Amino acid sequence: MVLLGQRMCDNFAEALDDVTVCVMSRADVHRFLLSDARISARITEILGRRLTDLEQRLSYSVFKSVPQRIATTLLTLAAETRPRVLGARSPQIALTHQQIAALAGTSRETCTKVLRDFADQHLIRLARGRITVLDPERLTDHAG
Repeated sequence: MVLLGQRMCDNFAEALDDVTVCVMSRADVHRFLLSDARISARITEILGRRLTDLEQRLSYSVFKSVPQRIATTLLTLAAETRPRVLGARSPQIALTHQQIAALAGTSRETCTKVLRDFADQHLIRLARGRITVLDPERLTDHAG
């Protein structure tokens, strides 16, 4: 983002899986952007999607309650996750309560309480290091 003229301030990223990092200079990025219009179009598409996602998250943080935000976060993560066991229908989310809290814009303690409430209602199953979405339809109702 810095290469495209945006400030990063105190932002950081943490890889959840093995990754390969490629470091490019600002000049390299500019050369690639000018060399092929498809590259510029793809970056524009990605930036547009990120802006839309950011606007959606801001809207959620302003207009939704904490349980609604956590339910929405779980549903979003579940949609991006395929069941790990062949034949399993329920997606498993391999994030900590702290990571889910950060995504939902709340504290870990509050997130844990809401997750326990969802588990008591049999919407999700909590296990060490993973959350299984058991009833996506009812969880959608909680997401508002």
